[in-house]
Amino acid sequence: MDKNFIIGLVLIMLMLIGYQILIPKPVEPTPVEQTTTTNTPKATATLSAATDSSDIASQISDTVARVTPQDLVIETQDTRVVFTNKGGVLKEVLLKKYKTYDQKPLYLIAENHNKFQIDFPTQTGDVRLTNAYFSTDSKDQQLSAKDSAVITYRTNLKNNQFVEQTYVVHGSGYVIDYSIKSNGAALGDKSAIINWKNDLLQLENDMAKNREVVTINYYTDELLSLPTSATSPEADKTADPVKWFTIKHKYFLAGLISEKHPFNNVALSADVNPNDSVIVKTMGVTAGIPMAAIQKGEANFQFFLGPNDYHLVDKVQAENFDQNVYLGYAFLKPINKFFLVPLFNFLEKFVSNYGLLIILLVLFVKTLLTPLTYKSYISMAKMKLLAPELEQIRNQNPDDMAKQQQDQMKLYQQVGVSPLSGCIPVLATMPILFSLFFLFPNLIELRQQSFLWAPDLSTYDSFIRLPFTVPFGVGNHISLFTVLMTASSIGYAYYNNQITPTQPGPVNMKVLGYIMPLMFMFVLNSFPAGLTFYYFVSNIVTIAQQLLIKRFVNEDKIRAILDENRRKNANGEKKQTKFQKYLEKSLQAADEAKKKQAELEKRAKKK
Repeated sequence: MDKNFIIGLVLIMLMLIGYQILIPKPVEPTPVEQTTTTNTPKATATLSAATDSSDIASQISDTVARVTPQDLVIETQDTRVVFTNKGGVLKEVLLKKYKTYDQKPLYLIAENHNKFQIDFPTQTGDVRLTNAYFSTDSKDQQLSAKDSAVITYRTNLKNNQFVEQTYVVHGSGYVIDYSIKSNGAALGDKSAIINWKNDLLQLENDMAKNREVVTINYYTDELLSLPTSATSPEADKTADPVKWFTIKHKYFLAGLISEKHPFNNVALSADVNPNDSVIVKTMGVTAGIPMAAIQKGEANFQFFLGPNDYHLVDKVQAENFDQNVYLGYAFLKPINKFFLVPLFNFLEKFVSNYGLLIILLVLFVKTLLTPLTYKSYISMAKMKLLAPELEQIRNQNPDDMAKQQQDQMKLYQQVGVSPLSGCIPVLATMPILFSLFFLFPNLIELRQQSFLWAPDLSTYDSFIRLPFTVPFGVGNHISLFTVLMTASSIGYAYYNNQITPTQPGPVNMKVLGYIMPLMFMFVLNSFPAGLTFYYFVSNIVTIAQQLLIKRFVNEDKIRAILDENRRKNANGEKKQTKFQKYLEKSLQAADEAKKKQAELEKRAKKK
C-alpha cells in the first residue's frame, strides 16, 4: 500500500469516529407501562445487500435512512422473545421453564438456525421483506403475567406503499399474535409467500429417536403430517387450504395459525444429515397469504412457540389444535383424552414425584378393573378343576384333534363353562394398556422427571451402557425398568400357567406366554422409562390381586356349582345361555358333518 492510500484510510476512520462523537443521539421516548407502538410511517427502513434474484432496492422508497440491525427483547414469565428490525421478524425464542437434555437453555427459535422470510408482491415486482429494515418505537420490556406488549414494525415501499407487521406478546403463555397489512392496490389475486426454515436443535438425549418422531403437522379439514424418516429427506405439498401448521419436536411446537384466511399452496420439507450431531432436521414450510386479506387488514395469525402440552394446546383457539399431542388410534384416543389424561393431571395436584404418581395411577386403574380381574380368576379356577377331564379327553383321541375339540365343547356345555370367559376380562383391559403405550411417549409432564435410577422418565433409563449398538431399536444400552417389566411378565405367565390347563392346538400358549415378554423386552428397551415402569408395577399389582382373590375363593364351592350345572343340564332343568346354545348348534353341525363324511366313505368303498 502506498502512502496516499494509508493517509486516506486514516482520514476515513477519523471521520467515522468524529461522526459518532459529534452527531447527537436521538432522544429516547418515555416508556409506557405495558405497550409502546407506532402508527405513523416515520423513518423507514433500507435493506441489506441484496443477494437474491429480486431487484429489491428498486422497490424501496427513495426517502430512506440507512439503519443498523437492532434487537428488541420482550421477557415474560414463560419466554424470552427477541425481535430484529431486519425483516421485522422473530430472531430468538427462549423457553425459560425448560432445559435441553444436557441442562442448557432451550431455544425453540435460535439465532443462525431460523429463517423466516416473506416475498411480498408489489405493482412493480416482489420484495423480500427479510432483507429490508423496519422501524419501530417499541422498547425492551419485562412483562408481568397480566400485561402484554404490542410491537409494530413498519417499512415504506415505492409508490407510497407500506408494509406493517404487528406482534402482541402476552405476559404468560406461549401464543404471540401476529398480523401483517399493506395499502397496495390491484394485488388481491396474488399471495405473499412465507418461507420458514427452522433447524431443529437436539433437545432430547437420543438423536436417532428424535429423527424418527420430528415432523410437520398441518391441518386442512383433517390433521396431516409430513412423512418421517431418520435418514432421508422428505417433502410434501397440498393445494387444499391449510388452517395451521406446526414444526413439531418430540415435546415442543413452533407453529403458525391462521385466524380467518387459510394458507394456500403449502409445501413442506424435512432435510436430514445422519452425520450431523447438532441439528436433528431442517424443517421448511412455504405458504401463501392472500394479498386481499393483507390489504383489508384481515391477515391475522398466531404463533404458538412452546411445549406440546395437551392442556396448553387444547386451549389454543384453532380447530383441533390439540391433535398435535398424539393420543393413539381413533378408538384409543377417547380413553386417553377423557380418562387417563384427566386422571394423570388430577393426581399431579397431590403428588409431585412422578414415579409415585405412576404407582397411584396403576392402583387406581387396577382397583377400577377389579371386578374383571375377579371374573377372570374364577374362570381360570373353573378351567383348573376341569383339567383332569380335559386331559382324559385328549388321551382318548390323541391323534384326532377335531374329536378332542368336539368332546371339549360337550364338556363345557354340560358344566356351563365358557372358555372365553377368562379371556374377555383380560381383553377388556387391553385398550387401557395400548392407550398408555401411545400416551407415555407423548406426555411432556414426564420430561426430565427423575425416579430411582432413572434421571428422565420420558426416555429410557440407561442402566447399563453397551460398547456396541444392537439393531432393531434396542440401542446401545440396557434399560433396567424394561428388564424388571420382562421379569414380572414372565413371573405372571408362570403363575397363570399353574392354574390354567394346557389347551390343544398348533400353538403352545403356555410357552408363548414366556416368549412374548422376551420379544417386548427388545421392542420396549428404548421406550420411556415411565411406560415400562407402569407395566412393571401393573404386573406386580395384578399378581397380588390374584393371590388375594385366591384366599377368598373356595374351590370346593366352585366344584359343587359345576356338578350342579352338569346335573341340571342333564335333566333339562337349567336354562341354556347364549354360549351354550351356540355350543349345542356347533356340536349338532359337527355331528351332521361327521355322519355325511361317513356315508360318503361307505359309498366310495361300495364302488
